[in-house]
Amino acid sequence: MSDQHRNTQEPHPQDGGAGWLPPQPPTVPAHPAYPVPPTPSAYPAHPAEQPYPPYQEAAYPALPPAAPAAEPGAATADAGAGADQQPPAGHRARRGLLRSRLALVTAVAAIAALVGGVSGGALVGDRSGTTGASSTLVRPVSANADGSANVSAIAAAVSPAVVQITVKTSGGTATGTGVVLTADGQILTNYHVVSGAVSGGGQTTVTFQDGSTAPATVTGTDKSLDTAVITASGVSGLTTAVLGDSDSTAVGDSVVAIGNPEGLTGTVTSGIISAKDRQVSVQVDESTTSNNGGFGFPDLPGRRGSSGSGSSSGSSGSSADTATYQALQTDAALNPGNSGGPLINTAGQVIGLNSAMYSGSGSSSSSDAGSVGLGFAIPINSVKQVLSQMQAGKTV
Repeated sequence: MSDQHRNTQEPHPQDGGAGWLPPQPPTVPAHPAYPVPPTPSAYPAHPAEQPYPPYQEAAYPALPPAAPAAEPGAATADAGAGADQQPPAGHRARRGLLRSRLALVTAVAAIAALVGGVSGGALVGDRSGTTGASSTLVRPVSANADGSANVSAIAAAVSPAVVQITVKTSGGTATGTGVVLTADGQILTNYHVVSGAVSGGGQTTVTFQDGSTAPATVTGTDKSLDTAVITASGVSGLTTAVLGDSDSTAVGDSVVAIGNPEGLTGTVTSGIISAKDRQVSVQVDESTTSNNGGFGFPDLPGRRGSSGSGSSSGSSGSSADTATYQALQTDAALNPGNSGGPLINTAGQVIGLNSAMYSGSGSSSSSDAGSVGLGFAIPINSVKQVLSQMQAGKTV
């Protein structure tokens, strides 16, 4: 019997000195689990008579050759080479995960841009009004630190949206002012400024800030409120005014007026709101306004020596040609030719349509009239109630 199978009782360190241990097989490299041997009945009783079955390597797929490490700054392989050499499965999984994350980020960014564009698009459409032509909206203006109007800033911002209106009739020429509403030429003004074109067959011309002119026609009117909308022909891209909230205006608030008194284009004056809800009545017929440069002289409660519109008793104007409204009163200087022009708040918004002035002499002649610090404007909130109808071509 060989030495490997001798029986001895010598102590052995691995069994605590209790006896012998079977000889250990030679150490071999780590391999997958050894296959289960056949049942003992297939072999002789003693291991010496039948050796172990030969060991077989487990079949594993060959690992792909490792790619050489790229040197710093080396150029990326072209697309053709990448198609021939596929990366290991682990690399492909990581690359797929990165691509998924990149696609998610790109989708989120695209949705955010779309939402921003839509909201941005909704904001632009609201500010541009109903016209499809591109326009420049009067930019907001900041008041001075003490709350007073920054007159120079207001004049620079709003003047491009203010025009001069001239109506020529067989009886003379009337001059007034207008406020640009749309980029394609709709302009707000007083009815009495263009009454000669409505009933007298007069020709209307609009002069813009840059000196250019365009013919115009009357679009819609509201004689009872002394308002009208005219449309200049062949124009586009005009600077448009911003209509504010006249109800939020308080007595003492700073205001600015822009107009063309006596043909002096682009004249700017300033003052405050000196009263609100001042009832005035103004003659708007062509025969009256043509004698005063297209400017209304109101009949004021308590005024001495007059019974209507700054004229003496027996005036030829009928009640049907009289406009009555609750006006904003201002001490900003207004003179014949300011009619139809904007009364502007400290933010550069139109809060009133300048329409009348007090004549201290009690005469409706422009040669005897001048600003005495009592001017009147139709509140813009009153105008808004009929504005869309006039713009649509209706006579209210």
